[in-house]
Amino acid sequence: MAKDAGALATAAAAVQEDVPRWRRHLHAHPELSFHEEATAQFVDDTLRTFPGLEVSRPTRTSVMARLSGAAHGPVIALRADMDALPITEENDFEFASTNPGVMHACGHDGHTAILLGTAKVLSGLRQDLKGEVRFLFQHAEELFPGGAQQMVDAGVMEGVDLVLGAHLWMPIEVGKVGVAAGPLLAAPDTFRIVVQGRGGHAAQPHLTVDSVAVGAQIVTNLQHVVARCTDPFDPLVVSVTKFIAGTADNIIPGSAELVGTVRSFNPQLRKDVPPLMERIVKGLTEAHGAGYTFEYRNGYRPVINDEKVTRWLRESLVETFGPERVVAEGLASMGGEDFSAFQTKAPGTFFLIGAGNPAKGIVHPHHHPRFTVDEDALPMGVQAFVHGVFDLLERAGAEKAAAL
Repeated sequence: MAKDAGALATAAAAVQEDVPRWRRHLHAHPELSFHEEATAQFVDDTLRTFPGLEVSRPTRTSVMARLSGAAHGPVIALRADMDALPITEENDFEFASTNPGVMHACGHDGHTAILLGTAKVLSGLRQDLKGEVRFLFQHAEELFPGGAQQMVDAGVMEGVDLVLGAHLWMPIEVGKVGVAAGPLLAAPDTFRIVVQGRGGHAAQPHLTVDSVAVGAQIVTNLQHVVARCTDPFDPLVVSVTKFIAGTADNIIPGSAELVGTVRSFNPQLRKDVPPLMERIVKGLTEAHGAGYTFEYRNGYRPVINDEKVTRWLRESLVETFGPERVVAEGLASMGGEDFSAFQTKAPGTFFLIGAGNPAKGIVHPHHHPRFTVDEDALPMGVQAFVHGVFDLLERAGAEKAAAL
């Protein structure tokens, strides 16, 4: 049964009506990070209708379900995130957000529905499973410090041999999946700089220390960290995304605030960048008689896909969908994801499910107020997980047996 791709596809097809319905319910009732009470309850209630699952709540707004197969074997964890974003939806769907100012604008509603569908399918096939499947429904992916680390700290990864996660991905057209080993998503760090000048009348700039002028030079010169201070073959982004200063056209403000993000993959580069930035800030402020404060906060770790698990998953995806539908190039992004917390406990792979479709007008990027996904991607996600579980449990089990 485990190797019968046709039988697995048939089993996955049995939830093809459930998954879009669940996704639409979740889309209509989005909740922000760390506030997913109703979402978690919906997931909990739905999971308890499937046979053979042991359902628990690792944290207040997360859910875990464990499914033990008829035979002993490795443990594989599957993860989906559940939180929404503080965005006002501009779609006019019948299932558009009913929570003002909150929207599923990143596909997490689809991720949750896909994993619910996977749990339903696999619960019906548990007699054929050789090992354990752990379903992790995670809260708060969008807001640091994130829910993944909280779930890890609660013990959800104890005894896990490998972990998989997926993201509905607009840059890939529906009908295809993307998977690649190595660096996939960057570490999303943040910084805050306050320039402390001396305010005064805009008609007498010589009597002031202009925090706006100094801040503008900082914005420009921070780009030298990327362009002139680091290896051009080592990916790095430094972006100032917020500049706050001033109250009126005739007042030079006494201070200016600059906020932004730094994205990188290389651990050493990640350590090197903050002092490089502060050196620039210190030099510019001193040169103009201003002061400063500099705060830097490390965000999530980068998502680095394990070579072996990725190879196994790619082979499973190729067998399931055909080689022409599996993309391996151009997938890395400077976006961030806290799936990396699970990868600190077990080798894992994060793969991408194509969800864009220009023919249907589904073109808006993630975090856009008109974001949506082609729901034809949902059954493909279920198939990828279901086939992947059987294939990877078999491979991991054989590897363990050979090592004895």
